[in-house]
Amino acid sequence: MDYKDYYKILGVEKNATTDQIKKAYRKLARQYHPDVNPNDPNAERKFKEVNEANEVLSDEEKRRKYDQLGADWQRYQQAGAGRGGQPGGGGFDWSQYTQGGGGFEGFGGGGSNDPFGGADFSDFFSSIFGGAGGSPRPAAGQDYQAELELTLEDAYQGGPRTLTVNGKKLRINIQPGVEDGQTIRLRDQGAPGRNGGPSGSLYITIRLQPDARYTRTGADLTMDVPVSIYKALLGGEQVVDTFSGPVKIKIKPETPNGTRLRLRGKGFPVYKQAGQFGDLYLRLTLTLPQNLTEEEKALIQQLATLRNEA
Repeated sequence: MDYKDYYKILGVEKNATTDQIKKAYRKLARQYHPDVNPNDPNAERKFKEVNEANEVLSDEEKRRKYDQLGADWQRYQQAGAGRGGQPGGGGFDWSQYTQGGGGFEGFGGGGSNDPFGGADFSDFFSSIFGGAGGSPRPAAGQDYQAELELTLEDAYQGGPRTLTVNGKKLRINIQPGVEDGQTIRLRDQGAPGRNGGPSGSLYITIRLQPDARYTRTGADLTMDVPVSIYKALLGGEQVVDTFSGPVKIKIKPETPNGTRLRLRGKGFPVYKQAGQFGDLYLRLTLTLPQNLTEEEKALIQQLATLRNEA
């Protein structure tokens, strides 16, 4: 029977805090979850190892017992195992680490493939924390993962959305200003708990579709505004569409190409900050006239001559 280094499996130090263990577990559980890696035996094996490591290290009593065994494991190996690979021999008292005399039966004694049922715990786990006669503690159910695709305007407006996770329809309310890649947690919407434990959570990752008009930076927006060369030279007014409605802007005479204008409070809502908005930056891009007539060409030539640029 091989020793299992649960700290190494979760990628944490032996002095890791409960929060660090929880964070590492959630990350790896998402990475190797069967829903993310269908028909991948290696991912399934890693997923079971991660769950087993969390089962021990997230429980204060189990972790204490495991740490105590870890210090004595080398002595156990030197002592050797008893007949049939059972722990013991050489005067090593294995019974102080086992529950109910140990044994190598699968935890729960079943043959279930449910990664959250006890049947998939290793012999190492079962020998320390009990076999079929053990009384497993309540444990939280596994977390679920889902994605929700939104347009930029959807994210601006917010509001109710419906999605289906594991065959169950859920209605959620999106707060205005949500970010691309942001994760929303819904408690008790994951897998059911074990042995009376609480259900897991559902983590919904927001995916925002690219927008042809706007570039978003936090709560600020930037958009290109085409302006005719005549308006840029002589000045004038132009209407710009924003998420909150049309806005009339003034363009000063002789405005250079690429000039940036700032519209305060016309950007994106600040997430969970009611009434607060970022700014909208307008980048003026000059457009040249096309399909000039001979008369128009002559007038432009005359202007070039007057400015000594012909």
